[in-house]
Amino acid sequence: MAQPKELAELAARIADARNFLHIDQITEELSDIEKQMASPDFWDDASAAQAVSKKASDLRTVLGKYDDACALLDDATTAFELSGEDEAFAEEYEDAVAKLSRALDDLEVESWFSGRFDSEDAIVSINPGQGGLEAQDWTDMLYRMYTHYASDKGWKVTDLDVVPGEGIGLDKATIQISGRNAYGMLRSEAGVHRLVRISPTDDKKRRHTTFAGVEVLPVLPDDIEVDLNPADVRVDVYRSSGPGGQCVNTTDSAVRLTHIPTGIVVTCQNEKSQLQNKEAAFRVLKAKLYELEQARRQEELDDLRGERMDNSFGSQIRNYVLYPYQLIKDVRTGIETGNVDAVLDGDIDEFVLGYHKWRASQ
Repeated sequence: MAQPKELAELAARIADARNFLHIDQITEELSDIEKQMASPDFWDDASAAQAVSKKASDLRTVLGKYDDACALLDDATTAFELSGEDEAFAEEYEDAVAKLSRALDDLEVESWFSGRFDSEDAIVSINPGQGGLEAQDWTDMLYRMYTHYASDKGWKVTDLDVVPGEGIGLDKATIQISGRNAYGMLRSEAGVHRLVRISPTDDKKRRHTTFAGVEVLPVLPDDIEVDLNPADVRVDVYRSSGPGGQCVNTTDSAVRLTHIPTGIVVTCQNEKSQLQNKEAAFRVLKAKLYELEQARRQEELDDLRGERMDNSFGSQIRNYVLYPYQLIKDVRTGIETGNVDAVLDGDIDEFVLGYHKWRASQ
């Protein structure tokens, strides 16, 4: 009995996946890493060992997904061959084909995140633009959207510098999101986000347009060299103004770093100790300085956080219209949805993956 066309197409997609995921190279690389990890002195440098272990885990994940797809193809092929003798296998065949198609979609998505830092954790900063109190409220809405999205992905969210606004929303928010391909995925969100709605703070219930800027940077691995002289950094400590419990709010645990040569200022106040805040702030400063150096070399920042834009009309990457109709539309990809409540509650995969698919097609 001749195999159906869909099986042949799925087999071809697996062959393509083997090539674009570089399965043979990954297998060899993982073998070398496992030999390194078996060395008695592997954990002498704990920081380096953790980085290598994470790399091994990422490689095993890719290989595991590929092996699962191959197994599903075998299951589908066997079920098809047996379906001529027993109709019960026809349903099993359809189920295996559906699972295999989804698995291959996942592998193709995996191939989009092959950039130097795509597998790293992400530092996401949200800052209010034009709109006053409205912009602070919009910053809070975006903060909740991204934290919910990360939670749904099973990623870890750490507040680094989340500052309440005057009476409403957030004055700014910087968070670290830790998870597989977190930076690679969230690069899609860098830019200006525009909100149109009836203002909850306007007694006359007028329509307001509000902006917020989102910056996305990678948490740089320890082996990345950045020209950062501690003597060039002024360290100030102060009492936290953000949430975090009694310990945070009653001690001088917040840290402000000022990089004197560039004027870059980084604050962190949401960890419980001054040392933790200082370490987190230096991570952010290191990422910002690396980005600045890249900008000097390349004259553009697309690879790290998208184009730099003003937080105002005409520069937005996505529009969120809640009145007079309900529609969220990405300016770059054209993807849109009327289910605004779901998106603002963190259901943004359609926009995130849609952006990367669009970018790959470019």
